[in-house]
Amino acid sequence: MAQWTQMTQLIQYLPDQTVNELYPSSSFPIEIRHFLADWIEGQRWEEFVLEKVEQEPQAQTLLDQIISILQTLAQQKVSVVDKMKLMQISRNMNMFQQQPLQFSVMVRDILRKERLLLSEASQMPNLQQYQHFSNPEPGPSVANMWDVDHQVLKVQDCRQKIHQLQEELNWERQNFESLQGPNQNGLDPQNSERQKLQNHIQQLEYNVKVITTNRVQLLQESVDCLDQCQTRLISRLKAWRWEQHKATIGHPFNDNLNSLQTWCEQLLGVNGKLRQELMLIGESIPELQERLEQLLQDLIQSSLIVDKQPPQVIKTQSKFSTTVRYLLGDKVAPGKPVVLKAQIITELQARNLGQLPSDNVGELINNTAILEHNTTSKSTCATFRNMSIKKIKRADRKGSESVTEEKFAFLFSTEITITGCDTPYRIQMISLPVVVIVHGSQDNNALATIIWDCAFAEPDRVPFVVPERVPWRLMCMTLNSKFTSEVQTQHSLDQYNKHFLAQKIFDKSDFSGDFSSMMVSWAQFNKEVLPGRPFTFWQWFEGVMELTKKHLKEYWSDGLIFGFIGKQHLHVILKDRPNGTFLLRFSDSEIGGITIAYVSASENGGQKIQNIQPFTKRDLEIRSLGDRIRDINHITFLYPNYCKHNVFKKYYTDPQPSPGRGYIPVTLHTKVGMEAGSASLPVPNMPPHSESPHNAIDFSMHQFQQPFPPDPMPESSPTEVFSNQKPSLVFPDDINLPVDLPQNMDMDFDTILKDLED
Repeated sequence: MAQWTQMTQLIQYLPDQTVNELYPSSSFPIEIRHFLADWIEGQRWEEFVLEKVEQEPQAQTLLDQIISILQTLAQQKVSVVDKMKLMQISRNMNMFQQQPLQFSVMVRDILRKERLLLSEASQMPNLQQYQHFSNPEPGPSVANMWDVDHQVLKVQDCRQKIHQLQEELNWERQNFESLQGPNQNGLDPQNSERQKLQNHIQQLEYNVKVITTNRVQLLQESVDCLDQCQTRLISRLKAWRWEQHKATIGHPFNDNLNSLQTWCEQLLGVNGKLRQELMLIGESIPELQERLEQLLQDLIQSSLIVDKQPPQVIKTQSKFSTTVRYLLGDKVAPGKPVVLKAQIITELQARNLGQLPSDNVGELINNTAILEHNTTSKSTCATFRNMSIKKIKRADRKGSESVTEEKFAFLFSTEITITGCDTPYRIQMISLPVVVIVHGSQDNNALATIIWDCAFAEPDRVPFVVPERVPWRLMCMTLNSKFTSEVQTQHSLDQYNKHFLAQKIFDKSDFSGDFSSMMVSWAQFNKEVLPGRPFTFWQWFEGVMELTKKHLKEYWSDGLIFGFIGKQHLHVILKDRPNGTFLLRFSDSEIGGITIAYVSASENGGQKIQNIQPFTKRDLEIRSLGDRIRDINHITFLYPNYCKHNVFKKYYTDPQPSPGRGYIPVTLHTKVGMEAGSASLPVPNMPPHSESPHNAIDFSMHQFQQPFPPDPMPESSPTEVFSNQKPSLVFPDDINLPVDLPQNMDMDFDTILKDLED
């Protein structure tokens, strides 16, 4: 139950949407997770895989047990409501009777998501801020709004009491005047009546004075309470923008603004009521008037939000969109449409937003949009659908600073009038920083600038200041968060991956200590090339991330790729393994490559470790990694000792049917090392094709040439050999080519396929 205990502490800070998606009411309501926490965490859900139909009996047993436990709990409940609720949930569970395995996999995924949320929450540098602001309902905002509303009701009650007392006082004064006359003697009954009336009038006057004083005091307290509540709102809006900023590097972000919009509207209503009460008080209180006016102005200004940010790397002459939302849109005075204007500003101009930028640094196309209210979503937005930067004016660069390090922003501004307010207000808001490029080749370096800014900017910074150096522990968290979010996987980088990344960025391949406190500079991240390489650390890391996202996501998520590992560590873990043991590692010499390192016999009877030439994006588009692994007979067991066919079987491609029309089918096959020296066909390490005689021919290709001789090393040490020659296309001697070409001739692969199709 330890995991659920932690989740109960975290859930109160999670957005409602996140909780509802994590525990869907129709299939796995949160009540199941709560009441069956001990039992759920005691089962082995991680073993379930949707493709393993043989697990259905075990899954059926667990489903039946859950239904039985829920029914037992329902009978034990005293509350009729709880009893009916649990019985309904148990009946709903019957929907999985035909698919029990699907239910078990769903529970497995829910527990995984819980662990991911707990991990992300523990790693967030601004966790306290996240916890304090992430869920405005039912948190401090609601309680504080109740306090404000209660204070306003007290002020209104005082006004009503004063009005009643004043009416009574006016009536009694009139009665007192009617009793005025000559005082004939002390025993005159009217004299006694006048005295009682006079005493009553004095008491009424005293009560009016006391309540009037109390009314002013309550107004003061109400404004104080409004100020505190609005301060919380503005802090929450800043936190929302901060979370939006951090989402670029993969941090969780709930973009729903509905609760914040309700909060803004409530504060505007309270401000209007207090300004009305202040006018009805009958005397001027300049201090309170000024405070309420300032609070109103701050609220109107802070309610402008860049809901959908523009791309943070923008190429000139290209279209992009962005959406600006106004949280007080429902309160905008009807009549003249509100037009928002966008302009691009420099970092220096962003630091001086008190005045409108006078120097135009860029020319924008389609840079105006009308603020429109959507009655269905109850949101008021201005959407710039086809905006474009026609040209940009660069600032003078300092030293070695490149154009991809220069940051700009979009400034959105308009003039708006709120119902109940006499004067219009000038409001504006800036976007997150953007980098403007003119060529696609600049995209990678521009993205590095954005990643550094999003990861290491401080809250409430001066735009757009970032530190020049950061601790490795923060850099490591950023790389892991960006990698998992970009690849869309729950499988994070492990300690070995992170240690190798540190060794690479610091150029300390022999260092085995703790890197966490060492400082990483911007230059090490993406300005200086890695030793012996023509690329920077970020360019190399981003290439691996892109390759994994497009071609290796499932392999990585299933834990089949070791990933980032240095050659020394590779020797340590493979040196005592039997021949044929292999692992998958990202190439550290090429951008966007994955290689197979495996143990093989050396010429002197010992062992050596060989690395197959890395497979790039283009290679994997031609033939998948799973099929290539199946092709290579030299590799048999995935490290440490998993039979490759057992773990990679689901990635093998089924044989293609015969194309017909008299054509000979073509089969691609990967060869490594000595296999490339022979033109004869290998015995295919794959399921046979159909019985058709046309399918008996195996068209082998993409063979890797014999590796160059290893450097001399002691016999006991493993030798690392790289197969780095370009694969060639080899034709069997007995195949009659449909084109007039010499047999066994190396040719471009695309040309061969084109000729074969013809």
